[in-house]
Amino acid sequence: MAAYTSLNYMDFDSLLTDDELMVRQSVRDFVSKEVIPVLQECNRSETFPKQLIPRFAEMGLLGTNLHGYGCPGLNNVAYGLSTMELERGDSGIRSFCSVQGSLVMYPIHAYGSDQQKEKYLPRLAKGEMIGCFGLTEPDAGSNPGGMRTKAEKVKGGYKLNGNKMWITNGCISDIAVVWAKLDGEVRGFIIEKGTPGFTTSTMKGKFSLRVSVTSELHMKDCVVPEENMLPNAVGLKGPLSCLTQARYGIAWGVLGAANACYHQALDYAKERILFDGKPLAAYQLAQAKLAMMATEITKAQLLVLQLGRMKDKGTMKPHHVSMAKGNNCKIALDIAREARDMLGANGIIDEYPVIRHMMNLETVKTYEGTEDVHRLVVGQEITGIAAFR
Repeated sequence: MAAYTSLNYMDFDSLLTDDELMVRQSVRDFVSKEVIPVLQECNRSETFPKQLIPRFAEMGLLGTNLHGYGCPGLNNVAYGLSTMELERGDSGIRSFCSVQGSLVMYPIHAYGSDQQKEKYLPRLAKGEMIGCFGLTEPDAGSNPGGMRTKAEKVKGGYKLNGNKMWITNGCISDIAVVWAKLDGEVRGFIIEKGTPGFTTSTMKGKFSLRVSVTSELHMKDCVVPEENMLPNAVGLKGPLSCLTQARYGIAWGVLGAANACYHQALDYAKERILFDGKPLAAYQLAQAKLAMMATEITKAQLLVLQLGRMKDKGTMKPHHVSMAKGNNCKIALDIAREARDMLGANGIIDEYPVIRHMMNLETVKTYEGTEDVHRLVVGQEITGIAAFR
């Protein structure tokens, strides 16, 4: 089988620098040789391939676009390209790296004390320490301001009580960046594994993101030392800014899954011979579906590339990310569904990656802001009217 190449219909590659192309190729080779071969079994057994964590670190995939403290410090386009290649393997693999970099390392990097940065960031970048991000609750998903987790000032620190749900990496984490209300104001806290009153439980039975560890976090009279509160994050701006970082990576990442499904459908259509000896690809309906896939991927590529250039210039805003995340997740899932249809019965077996990508994208389209919520963010920006309530 020929080496994988992503769709380049509008000469997308010519818009990338040599360094960006080199980063993409190195991650592409890594995913092809080391990640994809283990995914079928991991997906079947609902296990995360922890043996790959040191390799993620070696490849610079943990905190890719952060600077200092042992982080790679690459530009945001190179980071986006790396997430795209990771998600070509599996959304759960990209989620692991995305949470580590954007939701654990970023808040410490942006809002932590110098002591916190020195203590945690180098180890997180090396993969010696794993982190998770505790914001979502059973009754507070799209409305994080409705969180019920509370923090109370006590002697020597803060006592936390509450529960977090749908937490990626939770049960394999050494630290958790948890958000709680302190005197009515949202604050961030770093909870280390083994802290009394802090426990985790694994969420089982998922039909999606089976390669990813999804957990609940439980805090019952959990006392966090005073020095473990993020000093520079006050209010919802802190956790929402972290989500903006993660959503940026998702907008790129899902194009990897879309590319994988498109190429699988194209290869299958060329090889699948029908009644009159012609391949499926020779029929109008098949070509129309493939043309739709190629068109939507190309449009989405150009959207995230501009987003990345804006991020590097410092002009990107959260509503720009909402447009890209909402659009690209939608088209990726649409493409996965069309590819599944084109493969017929073969589309539902894991000999082919399409059904795994399709199921994963059902989650990715929902988490870190549903498509409807992102539409409302864009709607507020273009009308000046908030329609969330």
